[in-house]
Amino acid sequence: MSWVSLKSLGRVSLLAATASTAVVSFADELPAPIQALANQGLTIHGQFDAPGGMRGFGASVQGQDMAIYLTPDGEHAIIGTLVDGEGTDLTEAQLDEHVRAPLEADTWALLEESHWIQDGNPDAPRVIYTFTDANCPYCRQLWQQTRPWVEAGKVQLRHIMVGILAPNSPALAATILGAEDPSAALHRHSEGDELSPSAQPRDIEEQVYDNNQLFEQLGLYATPTSAFQRETDSGTVRIDRIQGLPSDERFIEMMGSEAP
Repeated sequence: MSWVSLKSLGRVSLLAATASTAVVSFADELPAPIQALANQGLTIHGQFDAPGGMRGFGASVQGQDMAIYLTPDGEHAIIGTLVDGEGTDLTEAQLDEHVRAPLEADTWALLEESHWIQDGNPDAPRVIYTFTDANCPYCRQLWQQTRPWVEAGKVQLRHIMVGILAPNSPALAATILGAEDPSAALHRHSEGDELSPSAQPRDIEEQVYDNNQLFEQLGLYATPTSAFQRETDSGTVRIDRIQGLPSDERFIEMMGSEAP
């Protein structure tokens, strides 16, 4: 026995930036109730098997993921969570597979394509993207804390330079990005050297603007914000993010190991 329990779904995460762009290949063949929801602004990402003769569809809107169940007659759709007679949630795993995992893969690609500064060995096995503002003391603290892993070649940080904390933050970010050796410039600044903003070419200024836009699109609010991949028990690769300085436990989780 199964039934649908309606509930509010509000996972705002790193999915937000890509939710509006993902499209399923069968978009032109959606059943009428599903198409009606798509016309109202929902993005339909994929479909899956559901019990009771229903068809399931993974969807999202404004960073919120949800499951839609099409009734066997194809005439009605229900948004909610499907549970069985023992109260087991049958929807969560489907959302993970058909909405969150592919959207997070798209988000990781956006991070890869952003304007970042390499910190550490490019061949280091673990990659962490971190949004960094030159005026952020916590960004400097995180930089210091990560040195053992970076210097051991176990972790590479990719600093996505943003300018959000102070009026001169965009100019400082552009100055670092536009330096002859951005990695060395960031290294000196993170160690405490005074940095004075200098005029940069328009394309460098646009890189900072693009990074700021990505920061906003992802719904972030603090620097540093770090994103890293982890493998679930089922083998799926997912993204974790930490806004601000992580706790000791989360820091080790982010770095992937104890200090070398």
